[in-house]
Amino acid sequence: MDTIRSSQITKAIQCISESVFVGLCRKLGTSQLVTMRRDVVDIMEKVRNQVTTSDEDRLIVSGSRSEGFRLQGSDMDIMKWSNNQCVVWELYQSQYYNTHRQTLILCDCSDSPPGFTLLYLLSPSMDRYIQRVCVRMNNRYYVSSSKYRQFSLSESSLTTPYNPTPHGPCASRTLGPIEFDNAPCFVSDFWPPSASSWIDRCHLWPQPHVVDDIVKNGCHFVAIGHKLGHHEDHEWRISFSQAEQKLVFVMNHCQFLTYGLLKLILTEIINNGVGDDDKLLCSYHMKTAIFWVIQQNTIPHWCPQNLLGGFWVCFKLILKWVYEGVCPNFFIPENNMFLSKICGIKQHQLIIRLSELYEKGLAFLLHSPSIRSYIINVLHNPRNSICTDDHTLISEAEFDRNLFGEILPHNISAKLDIQSCSRYLHTIEQMIGSPLLTQYQVLKLQNITARVLQYTAFKLHMETYTPDNKLSYRADKMSCHMLKLAAKFGCITDMLYIAMYYYKTHRYMEALSFVEMTKVKLAQPYVMHDFIIDTEMYTAAVGGQSWSTKMRQAVARYVRLYNSIHYINELIPELQSALQNHWTFLFVPSLVLLYMLEILCYRHVDTMRVQTALDDLQTLVHYDQGQFIPLHLRDIAWQILGICQQVTGNLQAALYSYQQSLRQKPYNKVHTATEMRIQSLPMNSLN
Repeated sequence: MDTIRSSQITKAIQCISESVFVGLCRKLGTSQLVTMRRDVVDIMEKVRNQVTTSDEDRLIVSGSRSEGFRLQGSDMDIMKWSNNQCVVWELYQSQYYNTHRQTLILCDCSDSPPGFTLLYLLSPSMDRYIQRVCVRMNNRYYVSSSKYRQFSLSESSLTTPYNPTPHGPCASRTLGPIEFDNAPCFVSDFWPPSASSWIDRCHLWPQPHVVDDIVKNGCHFVAIGHKLGHHEDHEWRISFSQAEQKLVFVMNHCQFLTYGLLKLILTEIINNGVGDDDKLLCSYHMKTAIFWVIQQNTIPHWCPQNLLGGFWVCFKLILKWVYEGVCPNFFIPENNMFLSKICGIKQHQLIIRLSELYEKGLAFLLHSPSIRSYIINVLHNPRNSICTDDHTLISEAEFDRNLFGEILPHNISAKLDIQSCSRYLHTIEQMIGSPLLTQYQVLKLQNITARVLQYTAFKLHMETYTPDNKLSYRADKMSCHMLKLAAKFGCITDMLYIAMYYYKTHRYMEALSFVEMTKVKLAQPYVMHDFIIDTEMYTAAVGGQSWSTKMRQAVARYVRLYNSIHYINELIPELQSALQNHWTFLFVPSLVLLYMLEILCYRHVDTMRVQTALDDLQTLVHYDQGQFIPLHLRDIAWQILGICQQVTGNLQAALYSYQQSLRQKPYNKVHTATEMRIQSLPMNSLN
């Protein structure tokens, strides 16, 4: 009887595990989705690093988003370092560098806690940046982490529009829903001697070729010292971010979802309702736990039926670490990551909290909003079969929505010159034919190409336009060609860049022809507007076609306008307002921009049709419920309506629209322009 009951319990747990696996695939992504996200981030990083000159910083992208997560709060860590500075562990390694061109730095770990080091200048640095952040100790010059961090933050405040704030060794900033942590750092091409034991531990996981790849890529150093170190203000932490990302990439999907489940439980249960100062456990501890569990081969079979088994082993390991007050770093186990953080009364309170969850067993997962329903479904319907083939868990339309959400965002700097644009195009031309590229990476390269072509076309016009000039004529032909070529690589609303260019160059009928083509396409019921989609209509219309075709025919996105380029003269005050308020772009809903162009063009060629277009814009702005105007873009929508009302002479309506713009969330930072426009309205015409 006991054997039968044990078998039934095991079967029930396996069914619940399968159901949770399905739920996590839908919450965190199927294996195909996760692969696509990683590929897109990877190709963006490669393009950026190949485009940069030898004097510019190199970078790697890490963090939750680069690992493949898209949870609320998933961050993106950007580690930057100079090509002209190299760190060595032993003096003999300096022979591999040109000391006349590169600053050599030697690690000095003799008086630092495990996982930390001092950085001693071996050769004089010509870099004023380095000279300003050095301190003298024992007749040597060391690069001070605290000074480096402060100087980097002050420099970032001057050069970035996003008002960075200090966050550990990083300058943190938020763009939309994504948090970016910029970490200026140093790089070593050599693996740390203190992490050599990790190589010896890798018997089963990761595989030898992965170990070799990790070791040959060395490590980084980020600007933060150990709180209990003798030189906290000057020490640097050894960072294995690049190695950790490679380890996450070689997890199978069940292991990745288990890691994701640990992150969810941390957010939704362990840290739920806890103040920021009392959140002792973090996502990095969860990652460390699953690394140790996988490597120690505690779970022989990571599969959907055993997902909860793997999770439970990880949870017990974390509880053990908290109880002992020791969390060994995966690469340097002597580095106890709980030291000075999880101790005393806070440690005792955390033990009680985790022990209460442990005593409930896996039932405590019912407190997670993300997976509760998947557990309950099995409890209510224990005989239902569960399909865990993650390729069937997401529809074609839903996958496309996720894909275009990764592909379409712009990823080029707002400060490019013509030469930089040329380097972008040359780099992409060299990369695009590589057989090593995935289909997602090819699509992203096409999209970057479209963005660079659009940017170059307007930049070229700004820098070469002179009336009745042969050079301007040639540049104009090139700009038109680039914009039309970009539209072939992009989505429906990329045709509006062509319309803006024709309007800017006073070719109103040509502009209207592209406005009309765009309007016809946007009116189709199957079009995906800013990733809002009617799944059935979309699938019926473009299902099974190539992604390039789907983008051109069935995908619409808001239009991004760089404040460094004057696309439309009527929007110059808004672009300047964004610039003054440390914002790089205007994000304009596509239909709002379309109606604006229609109104502005008809004023020159057919004044009888201006009012109809204005009525269409007014109806859209007043009554749209988020279908065509995302809620966070209502500030610019009301602003543009006001501009169009003002240029057509309806000043009272324009005042109302400007006032409505000021009442919205100032996402586009146009409030300075709004206030200026209100003040410029003739007061006697408003009475």
